[in-house]
Amino acid sequence: MNISCLPVSLFAKISSGAMSLEDWIREAAGIGLDGFDLSIVMIKNHTPAYLAQLKQAFSILPAVMATTYPDFTHPDPAQRRRELDYCLADIALCSQMGIRYLRVLAGQAHPSVSQSDGISTALENLWQAAAAARSNGVTLLYENHSKPSAWQYVDFSYPIDIFFAILDGLKGSGICLNFDIGNVSSLGLDPLEILPRVYDRIETIHVSDMKQVGAFSPVAIGTGAVPLHGVFSWLKRSGFDGWLCLEEASNQGLAGIRQAVDFVRAAWEKA
Repeated sequence: MNISCLPVSLFAKISSGAMSLEDWIREAAGIGLDGFDLSIVMIKNHTPAYLAQLKQAFSILPAVMATTYPDFTHPDPAQRRRELDYCLADIALCSQMGIRYLRVLAGQAHPSVSQSDGISTALENLWQAAAAARSNGVTLLYENHSKPSAWQYVDFSYPIDIFFAILDGLKGSGICLNFDIGNVSSLGLDPLEILPRVYDRIETIHVSDMKQVGAFSPVAIGTGAVPLHGVFSWLKRSGFDGWLCLEEASNQGLAGIRQAVDFVRAAWEKA
């Protein structure tokens, strides 16, 4: 089983410049990850010299998934057009850098946007993004998401019924699913009950853990209430051979990432 990691615990250090993206790649290789994940905002600019330098670092370890944050539910049509432009640029960047997957979102739960309008504009823009991704050789991954720190509001499709509506509306688009186990548990739901409903759309798994079911409360992977052992057993029985992408948010730095990798490898082997 291949394992990568989105180092949420390191976001502050990378954002401040205390750690570079190249540093993260080297650390990920040293920890024994099979690939690394990154937020698109970790790429400082698009200049040819910088990207050439970064691509050398990418040769150390495969870049599996980048995460981006399009707000396709914004109430202002002009801003939605900008959000699509930003997303298209991110797709082109992933193609240039050899990043296989780009995680996309529906948008924020803006108070003035109705459920029907939000679903409509999210689908409209995601379908347009999907066409660009196909032509660039990048696979888009939609996620049952909660809330990134870059946003004011929670994800519009955090509620499971809206998530299902958008996922169903993306059939045939080429957009696959990055299924986040912890986000399901944070809603008070059992991921083992949701998995059969979405399994045929899953390309990658976001492995995360929550302190308690029914609350968004990230903890070190393997120490919380998310039924990771049960999920891994279900996935193995179903023949899952995609990437396990750790979303490590324990705020324990590299030590927390090492602990998470060791736990997931052992738990998958035992499942």
